Formats: sequence, structure tokens, C-alpha cells
Amino acid sequence: MKNIGTGRLGRFRFGFWRTLLVMIAGCSLAMLPAACSKGTNGPSNKVKIAYLGLTCEAPIFVAYENGYLKEEGLEVEMIKTDWDGLREGLGSGNFDANHTLVMYLLKPIEQGMDVKITAGVHTGCLRVQTGINSSIKSVKDLKGKTIGVPTHLGSPPFLFASRVLSANGIDPRPDGGDVKWLAFPPDVIGKALQDGRIDALATSDPIGTILLGKGIVKTIADQAEDAPYKDEYCCAVVVSGRLGRENPAAAAKVTRAILKAAKWVQENPTAAANMAVEKKYIAASAEINAQALSKLKYIPGIARCRQSIDDAAKEMKSAGLLKPGTDPEALTKRAWLELEGVNDEWVRNLTVEHVAGGGRPRLLPPAEFVALFELKNDCACCNRCCIDR
Repeated sequence: MKNIGTGRLGRFRFGFWRTLLVMIAGCSLAMLPAACSKGTNGPSNKVKIAYLGLTCEAPIFVAYENGYLKEEGLEVEMIKTDWDGLREGLGSGNFDANHTLVMYLLKPIEQGMDVKITAGVHTGCLRVQTGINSSIKSVKDLKGKTIGVPTHLGSPPFLFASRVLSANGIDPRPDGGDVKWLAFPPDVIGKALQDGRIDALATSDPIGTILLGKGIVKTIADQAEDAPYKDEYCCAVVVSGRLGRENPAAAAKVTRAILKAAKWVQENPTAAANMAVEKKYIAASAEINAQALSKLKYIPGIARCRQSIDDAAKEMKSAGLLKPGTDPEALTKRAWLELEGVNDEWVRNLTVEHVAGGGRPRLLPPAEFVALFELKNDCACCNRCCIDR
């Protein structure tokens, strides 16, 4: 596995001999970065899969470690990167695949980012919360209030909260809307609520569960529990536009392997959590990792994922998160890629093994989760991307 650290991805450098070999093979230099994939033997089965080191990326790790990618006939290079590197690498075709947040992709796709979503992986863990003794009883009570978000406006908790506000008749726009937004580091956002600097906050796990466990907040909107969001995919398989165009067979193979792994994670969250820690994909305790994975629903799907994109696009436009002239249905069509052999019937017929002792742990109530979290002095969450970006 390669590790590309923080900062922009370095550009490929081609020496004389490599250039000569490429010319002999008949591939132009412009096609090299991810898929100079067509030679005398047809499309290549070599793919580069990027990952960030998040708990929720467990299906990527399982697909590699359990050999599902190899079963599909793929030669895989796993590359650790950061958020800027992931976005740039997928858009340019230097990376071939990943799985990441649907809401976080739609704005870049609207702006021309060359990526395609191919299947849903899991549902989400975002919340809108307010003080435990607050007079705020529902989302409708947030009009005119100040809402805190982790790190910066544009993070997934901000996107989810904006959608929820808009659906309840509240204009969420940062400039001229019905609420005021303030960004805080994730570790102080709860204190900001206690100090009265904000009236409510948008969170993701583990922050939301920790605040619940400490008796600081109550939840007024929950992506995992409330309709219509509970059936909506949070994260989905994404491939580079280049791979989708030039080697759709490989795109289908990657997608199938990750979906199979997602089913395995749903069946074996403890085993998946242990694997990710033991193989050093994430720097977290296995116990916290297993709790985080168990809060997510890894139920892969195709048709529902496409519908999730459409639903998210429509609500994001209503919330002012997309351009006024953007057609949500056209954006969904641009974002989606239908692949041969990747369908709901295939998913339904897919079976995976059950690992002895690797199943679902007892889901800890918030107070016990807080105690475990503090004991381990850990920071692992189902979607750290929800906090960091």
C-alpha cells in the first residue's frame, strides 16, 4: 500500500525509457494517469483504490483483505491519501475508486468534477441537536436561531442540517437566511452550546452520541431514524469518470467487490473493526471501531442509491446549496453510472460468510459509549469526514 500524505498529489514523471515504451505500446501520454487501459490484450485489470483511513471505509478494506477484488480478476493498488488528494485524484483519473458521501459529491459534480456514483454502501449518522433543557422542541423552532457546525460551513453535518431546515420552511442560506451559522472545532462545539453561543448544533457520530451520553443535548432530527432520511444512502461507491468511460468492466468489478464487502461488514462488524485496526488502516481501538460500525446499516443497493442521489439533489437545491439553474434530475443523471452486472437482483442473491465471534456487539447506550470512548482516549467515527471536512 502506498501512502500519499497531506498536500496535493505529485504529478507523474515519465523518464525516457517509459516514454519510449508507451509510444511503442501505442498509448498517448495523456491517457497514462489511471487507465492507459487499452493495449493489445484489451482493457487493463489494474486499478488504484484510494482511502482516507475512516471507520466507515471498512468495505474497502474488507474487499482487499478478503480477496473480493482479486476474485473479480483485479490487480489492486491501495493508496492512502487526504481529502484534497482524494478529490483531485478521482477527478483527474489518478485514482480509480473509493466510497464516500453522496451529499459531499453533488456540489463538485455540479461544478464539473469528473466522477460517477455506482452503488449505495451504507446509511448515515448525522443529527441536529439542541440543549437538553432548551425550549426548542422541533426543527421548526430553529428559525432565527444560531446553529453550530463542526469545522466549517460546507461539512456534511451542515449540508444535512440545511436540508432539514429547508424541508421545514426555514431558509438555511448563510447570507440572508433565517438562521445564523457558526463553525467550531469538533471538540468544543458542545461547550459552545452550553455557554449559550449557539442554540443548536449539527453533528455526526461519535460527537452526537458523546453529547447525548453526557446529558448535554437532545436530538430533534436524526438521519438514521427520521423519514425520509433513514432510507437514504450516506456513502456510495464512486469511480473516476475516466474509468467509467474507458473501462466500465473494471468499474463494475470494483463496485461488486465493495458491495460484497459491505454485506460482509453488516454480517461481521466486530470482525471488520478488528481487521481495520490490525491491518493499520485506521488508528483507533477495535472496541470503538466496532461500536461505530454497528451504528451504520451496510445494506448495499442500486436503485435506492440512485433515488437517494435524486432526493439529495432536490433538497440541496431547495436549501440553496446548488445553483438556482441546476436541474436536480439532470444532475442525478450526470452523477450516476449504470454498470453491467451491478443490480439489485445480484445484491439480493449475494451470500457472505458469518465469522464466529465477529458479529454485532452489544450496542452501548450513550453513557456507556462515552465511558468507553474516554477510557480509550480515542477518536474514531463512522464518518470522520463529517467532522474534518
